Amino acid sequence: MENQELIKQVTEKAEQWLTPAYDAETQAEVRRMLDNADKTELIDSFYKDLEFGTGGLRGIMGAGSNRMNIYTVGAATQGLANYLNKCFKDKGQISVVVGHDCRNNSRKFAEISADIFSANGIKVYLFDDLRPTPEVSFAIRHLGCQSGINITASHNPREYNGYKAYWEDGAQVLAPHDTAIIDEVNKVKVADIKFQGNKDLIQIIGEDVDKVYLEKIHSISIDPEVIKRQKDLCIVYTPLHGAGRTLIPWSLKVWGFENVHCVPEQMVKDGNFPTVVSPNPENAEALTLAIKLAKEIDADIVMASDPDADRVGMACKNDKGEWVLINGNQTCLIFLYYIIRNRIATGKMQPNDFIVKTIVTTELIKAVADKNHIEMRDCYTGFKWIAREIRLSEGKQQYIGGGEESYGFLAEDFVRDKDAVSACSLLAEICAWAKDQGKTLYDVLMEIYLEYGFSKETTVNVVKPGKTGAEEIQAMMAGFRANPPKEIGGSPVVLTKDYKTLKATDAQGNVTDLVMPETSNVLQYFTEDGTKISVRPSGTEPKIKFYIEVKGQMKCAGCYEKACAEAAEKVEAVRKSLGI
Repeated sequence: MENQELIKQVTEKAEQWLTPAYDAETQAEVRRMLDNADKTELIDSFYKDLEFGTGGLRGIMGAGSNRMNIYTVGAATQGLANYLNKCFKDKGQISVVVGHDCRNNSRKFAEISADIFSANGIKVYLFDDLRPTPEVSFAIRHLGCQSGINITASHNPREYNGYKAYWEDGAQVLAPHDTAIIDEVNKVKVADIKFQGNKDLIQIIGEDVDKVYLEKIHSISIDPEVIKRQKDLCIVYTPLHGAGRTLIPWSLKVWGFENVHCVPEQMVKDGNFPTVVSPNPENAEALTLAIKLAKEIDADIVMASDPDADRVGMACKNDKGEWVLINGNQTCLIFLYYIIRNRIATGKMQPNDFIVKTIVTTELIKAVADKNHIEMRDCYTGFKWIAREIRLSEGKQQYIGGGEESYGFLAEDFVRDKDAVSACSLLAEICAWAKDQGKTLYDVLMEIYLEYGFSKETTVNVVKPGKTGAEEIQAMMAGFRANPPKEIGGSPVVLTKDYKTLKATDAQGNVTDLVMPETSNVLQYFTEDGTKISVRPSGTEPKIKFYIEVKGQMKCAGCYEKACAEAAEKVEAVRKSLGI
């Protein structure tokens, strides 16, 4: 039986949506939920307001304060507009960029947001059609704007949409602006939202920005000569119906690749993602059509971008000629290995160059950086934290690359979010470099493991939807803190890091401070045998995530499968210890 007080609260909140301030369609949807004897949908739609998490505003589309609709998007935009007008009140003309992906309602939400910004006296640069998220970040800096938004739910299922907010540096909003914007948004009543736009303040942008962006991306190529020699590298690419279709094939052409094959069924813009179960390049299923095409034409590499083209997934042939997926940790590892190795080889590496990874990403990257005497920094999950590291060192040190295990990589500093456009282009160069030596991407990965050690990474997502799910996730985190594990997978825990208290505790009970910009609800355990476990609730989805990294032995390139099998057993032991 649901809590009667909660039902009373959500009912009162929902009834406010039956006033003339809301359109007839919205009122009918709310009335349907109120009349339904099962109050689950009503509670999930109204028990809270959508909030900015690590990925901004994101939720299921529909009526309600906890749903993505013209009123929650409108309130977010009005609140952001109010905050911009406060922060930049002395500026002659405040300006923003507005972009969107392929999702249902994305163009509608983008145009409504443009109208609201313009009604508040803010100039809007609105993209003419869908564009990659990283291009929105680029355009903010390129056009000298104070903020920007992109309407996207990234790789989430089709029923979701979202709202990414950016600041003037082109990065997603961080403290203190994030909470200050939320405060402004929470003050907004529907009657306050200025839906009637000022068309004189809305400027449509498109190819003019595309060309500059792609020129800048081409400038990060490390070894253009190898591309000239391997311009016929056979590439299969799919945008999974999303924004990558606008720029990634174009970028590959600019870089000099002449043998690019796009998956035709998935080059169609469609927010229902009809050819996949979920438009997530992390999932093997999403690459099915691309791998099928790759087999038909004997391709060298398969690459896929998610709907807003900030993440890249990939597949290559192994030593038996079978197509295998490269996971997110391996992706980040390969990119940074190539950048470091070839910047050194071409004489481009500078003493102040640095790379960044997130705390949940593979520790092999640190091994590569340390051996090559390159500074590596750890930061929280989310590219806004990588962007923060770039900003802190601007003019003093050069950022040369960074990424996270969730298939995001950024190879440049003129964008401040993960970028599949540059990542796909650089990936093609890495494959060309490998082929130039008679190798494949798989061979490169084996060489990394042999030189720097082998590890296997697994992410376990425990999904807990709705209000009850959120409470269960909180209880799980509280349980780990109250009863920290002494051993995991048969190996003693030698170090525990709690980013909520910013304290690290070793096996002897010695406590040291963790130096981070703020606290975060993340726990990490390090065991005697080199296993690393990270636990955190997702900032954008109803799940708690367990990141497991186990070390293993790999003495030859042909020993990879054996090492993986042994590591998989270790992972199972870890899961059993954690009860997941």
